[in-house]
Amino acid sequence: MQIRGLRCLVTGGAGFIGSHLVDRLVANDNKVEVLDNLSNGSLGNLSAGLAEGNCVHHPGDIADTAFVDALVAEVDVVFHLACLGVRHSLAHRFENCRVNAEGTLCVLEACLRHKVDRVLFCSSSEVYGTADYVPMPESHPTHPCTLYGASKLAGEAYARAYSRSYGLPVVIVRPFNSYGPRSHFSGDAAELIPRSIARALVGQDLVVFGDGSQTRDFTYVADTADALLYAAENDRLIGKTSNVGSGFEISVLAVAEKVMELVENSESKIAHIAQRPGDVLRLYADNSFYREMDGPEPVVGFADGMRRTVDWFSKMHTDAPELFHHEPDRNW
Repeated sequence: MQIRGLRCLVTGGAGFIGSHLVDRLVANDNKVEVLDNLSNGSLGNLSAGLAEGNCVHHPGDIADTAFVDALVAEVDVVFHLACLGVRHSLAHRFENCRVNAEGTLCVLEACLRHKVDRVLFCSSSEVYGTADYVPMPESHPTHPCTLYGASKLAGEAYARAYSRSYGLPVVIVRPFNSYGPRSHFSGDAAELIPRSIARALVGQDLVVFGDGSQTRDFTYVADTADALLYAAENDRLIGKTSNVGSGFEISVLAVAEKVMELVENSESKIAHIAQRPGDVLRLYADNSFYREMDGPEPVVGFADGMRRTVDWFSKMHTDAPELFHHEPDRNW
């Protein structure tokens, strides 16, 4: 199907990946409703679409069945990205599960009731846990290390059940580690690359947990957003699960070293602290199934993507230095 000139709902649409997806949907002449309680997202991420009247923000609870049902009733396509992240799940287990798992169930039930044309569930590579072998295809065992990964896997299971039992046109995508402009750099939503850049900009040491040999498959956020949109449009992916990654594996220590190289005149150093319990040790995507479905190849390489990301954060720091502050070195 072509997602052009349609009514779309993006849950978590004011967040990092979600807002980049909203940009693409608005550019394709869709009317976009955004459900986001702004616990992680920001209205600033939606400024262009809100100003032009092409998207509307609805604050609310993803697990509020009546609220979700009312929004879904007005749209053709649903992109479900709303979630609470890995770090959050370590200390807030029930809330994390409620949002990520129960919230997904609320969305799927509303989509079934209103017979939407397509549902995309944005899962996560965290459902795999640490790689048993690499690269990791969709058939790789799923042994999540954290409650976040477990709740995402529960959401996948609900989505498959709605597809198989009720014929709901669901597509499941497992993005590997996304990075780029608008990524979370503070609080319990902070991720490795933006957190490291933010610390380097204020001269704070870059924290590496353990020896830094843990690896990730990083995908620039523009490529992730393009992949989500393509997956939702591809009829052959209905009922299927696909990885979205760059096919490029890099260690956490190498990422920290890259940040140090790109942030000029930083007084930061790399500081190793205790290994995090429950940390995934290795992730590396096998994208072959997505390529078989004619999915677009990533456009932005890691070196270029890192330069773009550092430039974006550097400008933010110049414009609003008060947003950057020293965070404590903490294990999770």
